[in-house]
Amino acid sequence: MNNRPLLEMADIVRCAGQSFVEHSHRWMNWQHQKVLLAIARCRTAALGGHRDRCTGCGHTSTISYNSCRNRHCPRCQGNARRRWLQARERELLPTRYVHAVFTLPRELAPLALQNKRLIYNLLFHSSAETLLEVARDPRHLGAEIGFFSVLHSWNQRLQFHPHIHCVVAAGGLAPDHSGWISARRSFFLPIGVLSLVFRGKFVAGLRNAFHRGELQFHGSLAPLAQPRAFAAWLRVLFRHHWVVYSKPPFGGPEHVLRYLGAYTHRVAISNSRLLALSDGNVTFRWRDSAHGNRKRLMTLDVDEFLRRFLLHLLPPGFVRIRNFGFLANRNRASLLPLCLRLLGGPQQNTTTPASPSTDQTHSLWNCPVCGGTMRVVERLSAAQLLLRSPPQPDRCTA
Repeated sequence: MNNRPLLEMADIVRCAGQSFVEHSHRWMNWQHQKVLLAIARCRTAALGGHRDRCTGCGHTSTISYNSCRNRHCPRCQGNARRRWLQARERELLPTRYVHAVFTLPRELAPLALQNKRLIYNLLFHSSAETLLEVARDPRHLGAEIGFFSVLHSWNQRLQFHPHIHCVVAAGGLAPDHSGWISARRSFFLPIGVLSLVFRGKFVAGLRNAFHRGELQFHGSLAPLAQPRAFAAWLRVLFRHHWVVYSKPPFGGPEHVLRYLGAYTHRVAISNSRLLALSDGNVTFRWRDSAHGNRKRLMTLDVDEFLRRFLLHLLPPGFVRIRNFGFLANRNRASLLPLCLRLLGGPQQNTTTPASPSTDQTHSLWNCPVCGGTMRVVERLSAAQLLLRSPPQPDRCTA
């Protein structure tokens, strides 16, 4: 059965990408064009291909085109997500987990767009330090917690909306590491306190970055380069409530991996949400959280749709999933086994990475005949495929 969506991001880019680049050349950079090209070529003959054979029954597949592996491509995140979740499975603790979200106010969006790397790093550090500090306070939990954070920069309508998702074990190590302190079943940390501490840490970090000359101001933001104007603008940020959201602790490790799959390795929009490309417009599905998560349709001019999509490209080399507390890289090897022991879980090797040779030589799908493992047995270059490649389906409509 072919589960490929009727419309994909690659179809939109192939149909309208060149015209969009010509219309938008004044603000587009090399990264924008590189991502659009990668998406357009993904799983086409332009990237070469391979043939797989089942290690069980010997069934040989037809030629499969290679993926672009660009982290902004909607088609290339499934395998990356699967590998990441397999690695995280070894780190799950036999306890409940909490999902918390830290969101920047909309007033910061223009500055964040002009200073993505700095603002995103500050968002990571401010939210993580807030959780660690409030959790260490004996008036709240009094424990050293561990969690990972994932950056998202979009809302359901593809608008710029930077926020951090944190998945936290519902408890932590006692200060002397002698025991495990569990959070209450219906409550983790006070939202009001998290919001105030988060706002204070982020604004302080922003002020320090300004004094170090690290912030850039262009266009309508140029007046903020003056110290008095910037100080007045910062004061306005303290007049707003900063949104921090936290669900009550949910199920244990048997639920966590399924839950995480919805948040890791996402891109701004998945192919499953795309519905139509017609008359120069793109229609897609979005979830209206303000009205009970009702599913609605939105139609945008294709140039505006692609512009919104490109708002969410990450700075080159930027790490968008990070670990903190007892899951931080410098702590995990010693503290994670301690947490498992204190919680009565099975001891396991949490530091051995997955074998790279396995990921490189095995495809991540099963044999359609016997369900066995498919192994790559032949690789073909773009030149070898050029003459035998079927034409790409034309999905552009007038």
